[in-house]
Parts: sequence; structure tokens; C-alpha cells
Amino acid sequence: MPVWGIKLKILILKPSSLGDVIQALPVLRLLKLHLRAAQIFWWIDASLAPLLAGDPDLAGVVRFERKRWGKPQHWPEMLRSIRWLREQRFDLVIDLQCLARSGAFAWLANGRQLIGLDEIREGARGFYDLAVPRASFHTHAVDWYLAVLPTLNVPVHKNFTWLPERPEMAASVAAKWPDQGERWITLQPGARWQNKRWPVNYFAEVVRSLSQRLPNARFAVLGDNGDQPLGETIQRAAPERCLNLCGATSLSEMIEWVRRCHLMITNDTGPMHVAAALGKPLVALFGPTEPARTGPYGQLNSVLRLDLPCAPCLSANCHFAQPEECLRALAPQKVLEQVLAILP
Repeated sequence: MPVWGIKLKILILKPSSLGDVIQALPVLRLLKLHLRAAQIFWWIDASLAPLLAGDPDLAGVVRFERKRWGKPQHWPEMLRSIRWLREQRFDLVIDLQCLARSGAFAWLANGRQLIGLDEIREGARGFYDLAVPRASFHTHAVDWYLAVLPTLNVPVHKNFTWLPERPEMAASVAAKWPDQGERWITLQPGARWQNKRWPVNYFAEVVRSLSQRLPNARFAVLGDNGDQPLGETIQRAAPERCLNLCGATSLSEMIEWVRRCHLMITNDTGPMHVAAALGKPLVALFGPTEPARTGPYGQLNSVLRLDLPCAPCLSANCHFAQPEECLRALAPQKVLEQVLAILP
């Protein structure tokens, strides 16, 4: 097993999604903190590679071109990537994705030891030398990822910086969107699952009420291009106080927007985990998912959810008699009260 001072070469596989990668970063931080001479590489989906570009704890980022490599004409490119992984002669390979695809790439990397998570989905654990079980159904994803470290004699603690500051990117954001000392509230109305989206008109109602009660508050709506209509709906609630940034920021700029904000109102989605990693106050709206497993780490008391007989169903498809009632019945007034308790 590795000990302090040994120069190890380590590969971490956690290609997606944004929230999952954010939640896995403490593994990188603690590995580098306690194995200072280690060279650590991260295998990540190409769309998320900017998240780790220039990270001070990484020796390199290995891009997983999932979309390209799904086409036969690009298979030679994939084989070259696998050949490169094998040439690195990794001492340790850690698969935190635990799917058949990541397990296969981890095995093909041909490291001296392969560790993964003991997850029954797709049989990835069959590739591993050691599989780390989840302590219980309700064990948070961050704690499960961190459970890999004791097997390597690496201490687990919270004395690390989850998302280090990027002064150049912060300066770029400040130049594009000057800050006049306002209290920024960011909103994240989108989510990959439709039934994880709190109704957009509720977001608009909260913005309308807050703009009347908090004279120095401004609002920034975050999201991708597909969320632009949501941003427009919210912006109409307070046009002079609200920025619709959906589709207008890069991944790195989004992180800096969360870093500069005073509070975030969010669905269960990737930027929520960014806010939790940065220690930002949150109001997190949960419906079909289980916050104990994937909620904002360290801030589960910021979660608002309703106790319905079907929730959490952990399903992307709602089968309740009243569709998406777990979020539709969550009144804007409750969110407003929680925000005002944080930002009086």
C-alpha cells in the first residue's frame, strides 16, 4: 500500500456528470495532500474537461470522447488513447464511475492495482482487484467515494480546498458582468430530468417577491442553451434586477458566478454541488431524488422537500396520480421564507 513520499502514478476515472465529478474531487484533493509526490491523472468526458484544466493537483487530464468514439470511424482514436493509458504504467487505477464502460477502460489501462466501487449496475466490479461497498443505502456519494482512501492508508478529513480559486477566470467574469456590490442570488431552474424541475413560474414568483423585499439583491439565472426559455420567464418577473445567463457562460464562468453569489436557489443538478463545494448558502429543491445520497454535501438542512408516499422514487419518470406533485406542491412561499431567513 502507498505511504507518504512514494512517487506513485495514479489514474482516477470519473467521466461524468458535472455533479458527480464535483462530488469526487475530494478524493483527488486528499490523495495529493497526503501523497505529495504522486502524479495523478483524471479520465473525464471531453465536455467536462474544462472543469479540470489547469487543476493544481493534476498531472494531466485524459479526455474521454464519448460522442466521437461511438462511431466506428473514430475507433482508431479510441485505441490510441487506450494504448497511451497502458504506456503510463499506472501504479493505481481508481474507478469512481463503476459502470461497464469505465470499468473496461480502467482494466484496459493495465495498472498494478485497480480499485472501484462495489456497485451491481452493469457488472463493473468484475474488473476490479478491490471493490469498496457503500456503507448503506443512505450513504452520501461523497462519503462513498472517500471510502476508497482508507484502503490506501490515506486519511480522510475536510482540511482541503474543494474548488481552488481561479483569479484569471474571476477577473474575466468581473469584466463581463461588473459587480457594483449587490447581493447576487443565483438561480438554477433547469435539470436533466424534467421531474427534478421546480415549476419555472414558482422561480419567477420568488424573484418578484425578493426584488420587492431586498432592495440591493440582483438575480442571475444559470443554465445551458436549452434553459434559455426558463431564464426569460424568470427575467420577466424583475427585468431590471435579473440577468438571464442561460447559454451565456462557460463551465468555468458558471463556477465563478456561484463563487461570487450570496445564495443559490436550485434544483437537484450539477451547479448545486458546485455551490455546496464552495460553501455557499443554498435552498435546494428536491422531488424524486434522495438528498441523503446525492444532496448538497454538508448542507442537507438546506433541502426543501415534501413527504409524499412515492418520494423519493429515484426515477426520471413520474408515475404518481398527480404528475410531479413532489415539486408542484412545494409552495413558493416556503422557498421565500427560507431565503429571507438566510438573507434578512
